[in-house]
Parts: sequence; structure tokens; C-alpha cells
Amino acid sequence: MSGLRRRTAPALSMAAALALVTAGCSGGDDSSGLPADQQGSGATAAEGDGVRLGILGQCEGPFGGFHEDVVAGTTLALTRFAGATPNSSTSALDGFSDAEAAGTPIELVGVGCGDDTADRVLQEVRLLVEQMGANVIIGPLSGDEGMAVAEYAKANPDITVFAGISGSQEQTLQVRAPNYFRFYGDGAIWNAGLGDLLYNEQGWRRVAVIADDYSFGHTSAAGFIADFCAVGGDVTHRVFPPLGTTDYSSYIAQLPNPDEVDGYFWAVGGTGTQSALEAFINSKGDVTGDQHAGNFFFNPDLAQALGSDIAGAHIGGFATLPGDVRTPEIEEYLAAADATWESIPGSLSGNEPAPPSTAAAFGFFYGYYTAGVALVEALEAVDGDISDVEAFQSAISGLTLDLPYGDISLDENRSGVVDVGLSRLAVDDSGEIVQETVAVVPGVDQSFGGTFSPETPSPGRDFPACDERDLPWEGQAVPVVDGVPQS
Repeated sequence: MSGLRRRTAPALSMAAALALVTAGCSGGDDSSGLPADQQGSGATAAEGDGVRLGILGQCEGPFGGFHEDVVAGTTLALTRFAGATPNSSTSALDGFSDAEAAGTPIELVGVGCGDDTADRVLQEVRLLVEQMGANVIIGPLSGDEGMAVAEYAKANPDITVFAGISGSQEQTLQVRAPNYFRFYGDGAIWNAGLGDLLYNEQGWRRVAVIADDYSFGHTSAAGFIADFCAVGGDVTHRVFPPLGTTDYSSYIAQLPNPDEVDGYFWAVGGTGTQSALEAFINSKGDVTGDQHAGNFFFNPDLAQALGSDIAGAHIGGFATLPGDVRTPEIEEYLAAADATWESIPGSLSGNEPAPPSTAAAFGFFYGYYTAGVALVEALEAVDGDISDVEAFQSAISGLTLDLPYGDISLDENRSGVVDVGLSRLAVDDSGEIVQETVAVVPGVDQSFGGTFSPETPSPGRDFPACDERDLPWEGQAVPVVDGVPQS
């Protein structure tokens, strides 16, 4: 901790300080995530000129493997559009230099290391803002973290937060902090149209749902349940194992047998996806693609452990589209990642050195990239003048970002209105399991066709109810053939 300049040290408890000591997995000399000679001066958020940026990553917990990816996402945006130079050709965690937009410098003061808990991320954001002087935050990564940071932002209106990729619904629909902005969808949005597809094209009528028992798992399951029930489906079971469970056998036992339902929807993520499916195989028999669907954690890597019978399983969307959809804009974006670093150790490569475009093509990296783009465009909209924080935040609210995977605007609660890509696992000509896009659902917002509002309960074990309703995208998904949308 010696590299930190603690102007407001009393603001953190001893417990918080001890937790921060353990957060040094980001590779710097202390928990800032940067070498000591690259850390900020410790000014408070109200002091100094320019943007003093803190990034909230996650170096521990179920999603700790994506720590490098998310910092790289923001770094790529600032490299492309704000003249930043990465300090390392093989790791984004060493930070960047010389970023500037509309004449305003952007200095990286530190990288926070979360562990998927609200308590830890609050320690990290307080360190960045109250000790290291950050006035802009990009992050966090995960659901409960997003709710905590949104509440912190609401209590600290002088800072500006661009959410990273945290997918819980509550952070924007319930908290509604005027200085908290999410340029991507939430977990429910990402499953829009999946229930419609499974009901009307695959003939599913009765489904069991298993999802992580925390805010993102609840939100992801809520989107599928609302969509499937809207068109007439029935959800017979809802099972919620705690996030980070290692032995799923007791939870699998709560699910019906394969002859009792048409299918299962899985929203078990992080390190639990494979373990939960293996427990299913041990208890109920082989997993076959025609009876299983999942959120974005249901990916081709599962085939290595489960075998090719997983082919045919359908998958909800995420912030990016599967690799079979390639446009000039996507190709340029991925090429820019490979031109920025020689390699980076992303989670999708087992945290071994890999082409940066491997990480850039996945939603964790991309969510932080969109936040970086939004920061640059907001600075340009106010000619680099951030002295009037309300004017700066008003400019952010009015942005529509022209991004590689589609335009994103914000709703009245400053959350993204996005297109959702649905996909399935398939066997390619070489016998490998790949993910191919089957449809795009355009323009989905977090109200989910009137299902959710600030007055409805938060997604949870019992909400939403399984009710039929009209959803604006029912039957309106755009088919995708060989990676090309058919409209």
C-alpha cells in the first residue's frame, strides 16, 4: 500500500484496508492496479483538471478471469479515439498514457479489483474516488456490484459512472442514479426472443429453469421466463443455486426428469456452468441440444467437456454477436485490438497469451469498450469542458453510439436500448462445435414490453410470474442465415 497517497485515509475502515491489500492481483505495486510511477496524485474528485479515470475490474471470484479483458476494452476505445498509448504490448493492466479527447486529458488513476461482492466493490470504488481522486468510473463487471456502485453514484453526484458489463436490472431501473449510465443491455434484455423461438420453432411447452441465486442470475432468468410465458409456455420449476456453488447435485435433484418437461433453461455462469451440467449428466443422463438452452455462458467450450450432443442448444444474446456475423465495422474493431497489443491473456484463452481479438469478440471486453467510446463522445459533445458536471452528464444521456455490433442509445433511466442476437450450437464441416447466429431481435429496452418498471418487484425467485402478454418482438425477430441478417 506504500505507493498510495492517502489524502482521505480515514474514509476507509481497517477491514477495507486489509481487503485492499489482497487486491493486488492486478499486477501493479498495490491495489491501484498500476505501477507506482503511474498512479494518480490522490486528488479528490473535485480537484484538478481533466478526467481522472478509475476502472472497476474483477480479479477474484467467479469472473476473476476477465480482469484483463475489461481493462483492455476501455484501453482499446481510448487508443482508437483518444490517442492513448498502452504501456505494455502484452498486458492491458499496465495502463495507458497520453489519452486526450476534445483537448481534455484522460488519466488512469487506478484499477479496482472486485470479487463479485457488493462489499468489496464499494471498498474499491471508494479507494478510487476518495483517495485517488477519480471523477469518472468505468465498471463494474457483475450484477450485485452494479447495484452497489449505482447506489454509491447516487450518493456522490459529482462523479460520473459508465457501467462496465454488470447485467442486473436494478442498477438502472430501480436505483436510477442520474450520474450512472449503461450502454448495453441487462440480463433480461439479452434473453428477449429466446422463449418465443423455443416455443414456436422448437415446440417447447413446459420448461424448468435453473439460475444463479443473485441479481444477474435472477435478471437473466426473468427475461427468459417473461418471454417464454408471454407466448403461452409454462415454467414448471425454478431452482436457484448460490453463485460459486461447487457441488450442484442437490440442486439438480430439484429439477424434473427429462421426460417431464420439454426443456431446461440454464443461467448458471462463471465457474459453475460446466460443473452444473456435469452434475445434471450424473443425475439425469446425457445433455442433448434439443432439450437445453441457456444464457450467454452456454458456449461452444462446453462441448469439450460434454461432447457433441450439446449441438442444437439455443443461447440468448450478449453485448456482442457470435463470430459468424462479420461486417466491415466488426472486422475493423477486431483488427484494431490485434494492432494495439501483441497478445493479451484473456479468460477465453485460459489467461494464456492470445490474439487480443479473441477477448475483444466477447461481451466482457466489449462492454468496457462501449463505455470508453461513450466517455470520448461525451467529452467531444461538451468541447472537453467537464467543469459543469450536470451539463456533461446531460450530454451523455443524449448520446447514440455508432458501434461495431450496432447502435446503442439510452432510455429515460440511462440504460441501453439494444439489438439482441440469438444463436445455437452447431457442428461445423470439421466436426467442431461452433456458435451460429439464428436471429436478431431489434430495439429491446429494459421495460421488456411493459413487463418491468420501477414499480414492479426486482427480478427474483418468484418474479416475474408466468403470464401470457403481448411483447413487441413476438414473431418479429430477423432471421440470420450464414451470418447475414435477412432484412
